[in-house]
Amino acid sequence: MPSPLENPFPKVLDYSRQGVEAPGTRRPGQTGHYQNGLWGLITLEKQNHIRTVPDIFNLGYSLAKDQPFLGHRKVLSRNPLTFGEYVWITYAQADERRRNLGSALEILFRDGVLGGGEYPTVGIWSQNRPEWQIIDNAISAYKKVSVSLYDTLGKDAVEYIIGHSHLTVVFVTLEHIPTLLSISRRIPMLKMIVSIDDLSEEIKKVLTAWGKVLNMDVKELRELEAMGQANRLEPIPVVPDDLVSICYTSGTTNNPKGVLLTHGTLATAAMSNLHGADISEAGCLISYLPLAHIYERNSELNVIAVGGRIGYFTGDPLRLLEDAQALKPNFFPSVPRVLNRVYQMAMLAGQVPGIKGYLFRKALETKLNRLHETGINTHAFWDKLVFRKVQAVLGGQIKLLTCGSAPISADAMDFLKVAFACDVVEGYGMTENCGTCTRVWPFDPTSSGTVGAPQPCNEIKLVDVPSMGYTANDKPNPRGEICVRGGNCFSVYYKDEKNTRETIDPEGWLHTGDVGEVDSVGRFKIIDRIKNIMKLSQGEYVALEKVENAYGGAGVLAQLYVHGDSLQSYLVGVVVPDPEQFAPLVTRVTGNKVGPTDLAALLAASKDPRVRDCVLDELSNHARKVGLKGFETVKKIHIELEPFSPENGLLTPTLKLRRRDAYEKYKAELEALYSSPASNGGAAPKL
Repeated sequence: MPSPLENPFPKVLDYSRQGVEAPGTRRPGQTGHYQNGLWGLITLEKQNHIRTVPDIFNLGYSLAKDQPFLGHRKVLSRNPLTFGEYVWITYAQADERRRNLGSALEILFRDGVLGGGEYPTVGIWSQNRPEWQIIDNAISAYKKVSVSLYDTLGKDAVEYIIGHSHLTVVFVTLEHIPTLLSISRRIPMLKMIVSIDDLSEEIKKVLTAWGKVLNMDVKELRELEAMGQANRLEPIPVVPDDLVSICYTSGTTNNPKGVLLTHGTLATAAMSNLHGADISEAGCLISYLPLAHIYERNSELNVIAVGGRIGYFTGDPLRLLEDAQALKPNFFPSVPRVLNRVYQMAMLAGQVPGIKGYLFRKALETKLNRLHETGINTHAFWDKLVFRKVQAVLGGQIKLLTCGSAPISADAMDFLKVAFACDVVEGYGMTENCGTCTRVWPFDPTSSGTVGAPQPCNEIKLVDVPSMGYTANDKPNPRGEICVRGGNCFSVYYKDEKNTRETIDPEGWLHTGDVGEVDSVGRFKIIDRIKNIMKLSQGEYVALEKVENAYGGAGVLAQLYVHGDSLQSYLVGVVVPDPEQFAPLVTRVTGNKVGPTDLAALLAASKDPRVRDCVLDELSNHARKVGLKGFETVKKIHIELEPFSPENGLLTPTLKLRRRDAYEKYKAELEALYSSPASNGGAAPKL
């Protein structure tokens, strides 16, 4: 039985009216208010199926009570670590567990064992796994407030969030328990640690004794479930305005900000996302993006609302493709970092000499031409002969592939559309609007490079940014800061009046800090960022994130940190090359055969001026292709083989660059780039 929230796109779409301006809404210095061209502006009150997060679970339960819900791969061997097929629990089994756990939490808060802060907050610090959803659903069903800790957060951020949100209990995986115990004296509000993993008798004895010394209660998840089962309470009614989560944004410079999300904001986002989403009750999502991030959390709420399945990856990114092939998902939410890797690897296939390379290039050319002319991304012959091999990488049954979190190049999006021959959706959102703002329409021939039209729950306007030269009167398209309003938008940063005032204006508009333009059919495109603007010595302003994003499709590039100095006239950068593309380049330049796993040879080559100049030439060619201005292009580079990651402190858990930390790490190399004579490839041209 289909979900009553599903609203499919009609078979025939009018692509000329994807976003429309509401009449009479224009004002000086801003565009009118754009709404979805098909559904207009919708609200929770216009439907009677969901109002709150528990309503979403209850709807999925009613559709698929005895059907598989949460799955994981069973461990077959620890040495070596091997996994079997997916095993599942049903909606009914998950309901039983959430009621048991929620009852225990309510008793502990009611009796004063836990609590004492402004809100009844409950922390979750874990990689994605079935228990994450069970815990979160128990929290929302019993009127508690979840606080997610990123699995890759360092001690400082964990300590800050626990203190800031007054967490008295945190559900954690085993490896995090020693961390919490070691900092317990600095977070005196924390009273209980609950291990999601079952503990051996010996380990539990040690951790319990350690906790007792620190006045910390260490328990197991199964203990709380047993407690709740013996003292079962009914779920506590909630309303849309009740707080359900404090979702902390991963700060790139300062402490993370706590976004207050209500039941209504998350329910509105789910309702909106199911307008046009190709997810059915038989749908299956693979969960690997951090559940503490709004993008993945939102995606899983969408699947739950239709009674679908969620299969969790093993926790090892290197096994993700293996997990996908075992699960065979229909729904693959992703990010440019993952999808660019798929794109770059596939492009290497087109460089293979002989008949294989020719067939790939011919198949790609044929399908791209058809896509651009008609929007059709399938081809009976080429899909079977060539692209089914690409599709098999993700299990071979993908129907919906989504991309968010950061920009992706139009070329990469076009490739993904023809390679996977399914609905490939780029969208735009942020924690503050529950990851829901715009999305592209299916099979739009010219949507790549845009983030699409307003979601049905949103209205969007562009506001002038005079300091950067963007105005609502720009030709051919209006440009300005993207501002969004709707039932999915937050209204307060927790204990942060200053940032709240700077982000939400008196009329309720959320100022995103992103600069966009809107085309003649009502699709939006992200073109710049107001933050991270610096001025070069000759007076030109440069948006560093914009430059980094523009280089994103360069073949040899895996990651890039762009740096500018206001006393200098040009930009420099730290380049992390893709080994699969870097190795052939090194071989070509040096004449010595080098493989992508020969780290010693690649490291030596990274210091070779000839190799560095060749990489810079490729980047410069790409910069010209995407239309970067002369002063926006990187003129000198340092090549680094170690990828930026949350583990080495250079990326946030949502994979955004920590600029301050990157600068500190590469300060010496950056200063050397500015002080050294320009190489052939790195000479700063006249601007």
